[in-house]
Amino acid sequence: MPDRTDLLVVGAGPYAYSAAAFARDNGIETRIVGRPMAFWRNQMPADMFLRSGPDWHLDARGEHTFEAFFEDRGLRPADFDPIPVAVFLEYTDWFRDCKGLDLDERLVTGLTKPNSGFVATLDDGTTITADKVLAAPGVGSFLNLPEWYADVPPARRSHTSDLVSFDSLAGARVVIIGGRQSAYEWAALLTDHGAEHVDVVHRHSTPNFAKVSWHFVDQYVDQTLTHRGWWRGLSPERQRAIASEFWQVGRLTLEPWLVPRIPDTVVTSHPGCAVVGTAVSEHDVTLTLSNGKALTADHVVFASGYRADLARVQYLSGLVDRVSVTEGFPDLTEGLETSLAGLYLTGFAATRDFGPFYGFTKGCPSAAHIAVTDMMGGGGEEVGG
Repeated sequence: MPDRTDLLVVGAGPYAYSAAAFARDNGIETRIVGRPMAFWRNQMPADMFLRSGPDWHLDARGEHTFEAFFEDRGLRPADFDPIPVAVFLEYTDWFRDCKGLDLDERLVTGLTKPNSGFVATLDDGTTITADKVLAAPGVGSFLNLPEWYADVPPARRSHTSDLVSFDSLAGARVVIIGGRQSAYEWAALLTDHGAEHVDVVHRHSTPNFAKVSWHFVDQYVDQTLTHRGWWRGLSPERQRAIASEFWQVGRLTLEPWLVPRIPDTVVTSHPGCAVVGTAVSEHDVTLTLSNGKALTADHVVFASGYRADLARVQYLSGLVDRVSVTEGFPDLTEGLETSLAGLYLTGFAATRDFGPFYGFTKGCPSAAHIAVTDMMGGGGEEVGG
């Protein structure tokens, strides 16, 4: 393979696939470097489910969609509700094949910009030179952990992104810190695998478990394509209202199929609570809650989500001091370009400037369209449609 390219896409998750495919569809010489869907394959349990349906897909051209995959394979979407993560991974493989995405499975260890172009150093010491770079760092770089995390011995703690196998916790007492979908789904998975007891601790009230529609997001994502810079142009009050709607549907309402899997004989919720004290013995950990209760656990799971901090993306360490950042998020143009000309960022890192939907696969096609259109100097015009 040549050691230079017009566009280097760093990462091989959904946002990277979408962007690389759309760039190639529009005639941009593109290299994509990374382990294919590594976070999804290695840091999500094999028996977890998606919250979204087959209408969320990766193709900015609207051709190789998730629904097209079902049709191609002769599958009925109704038979996969909820959708197993394994089925989504099959779709991403199919999408990659259909788009001819030849991945370079080496990892980028560093990026520099010595002149007008970028130089990416790979894990074998070789380099690739690129005119532009689109970085799609996954949420794995942005773990959000409480200050007392370090008080728990490493052998007795996990973040949900690290705990993907549960057999070793059969018969164990587990405390989960967090109260969103991942917290309760991990409680269900622990119950499925024979945990003795699971306590779920979170600051907010007990979430509802009900079927919800995610279609409310469609209009907002469409607006980002119709009006460049739409999200950042909203008033703070309107941004908060949309974020609250997203929070209510996506965070405080969880999937109803969890209910039969979290029996109250095994799973106990502690809403409106925080951990205010920790005590570690040779065999277990005791957490004191703000309501005065003490929970003793063999293992503590942090379902505490993610927080942007661009400095934690290791391969960007050579460039981060040249990138304008606000509260850990890169300051992006209306075309997803950072303050460092030629460097683009998509996915979770774009949520401050483009809205909370860009932390989910729903945003993949539109993010690809916005970034590639910008690279081609198209501004708001239609490209490749």
